[in-house]
Amino acid sequence: MATNLSEKLLSEVNDFLRETEMGPSYFGKAASGNSELVKRLREGKRVWPETADKVRIFMREHRRKATAA
Repeated sequence: MATNLSEKLLSEVNDFLRETEMGPSYFGKAASGNSELVKRLREGKRVWPETADKVRIFMREHRRKATAA
């Protein structure tokens, strides 16, 4: 189950990075406080559900702010 969560999150993050042209290290630090987040996801490492929630909230808020601007 954790692998599926990590794979799904990685797919969402990759889409977000392409869309925003944000760097992976900056994204990880801004979204979760961990600049290694994207690297770890790409290595197939697990992610806690709480961290996945935090990252998704960051992406949603970033998109909302970009749309409002």
